[in-house]
Amino acid sequence: MSRAYLNLGVAPGITPLAMLRIAIGRLHPDTLAVRSWRASRKRYYRELLQAHADAQLRARVACE
Repeated sequence: MSRAYLNLGVAPGITPLAMLRIAIGRLHPDTLAVRSWRASRKRYYRELLQAHADAQLRARVACE
């Protein structure tokens, strides 16, 4: 699982959109302002979404 995802400390039960909002809120404003880092931010968000989907799957399997 992604270390960045674990550092967010979000519960697997929240929606992917809520998780992204938390992640974006924790980024420094200067990081969001640099246009040349857009591809890197998109990759970061994709990795977080994948890690969140994995966490949700693990939580679902653990409940069964």
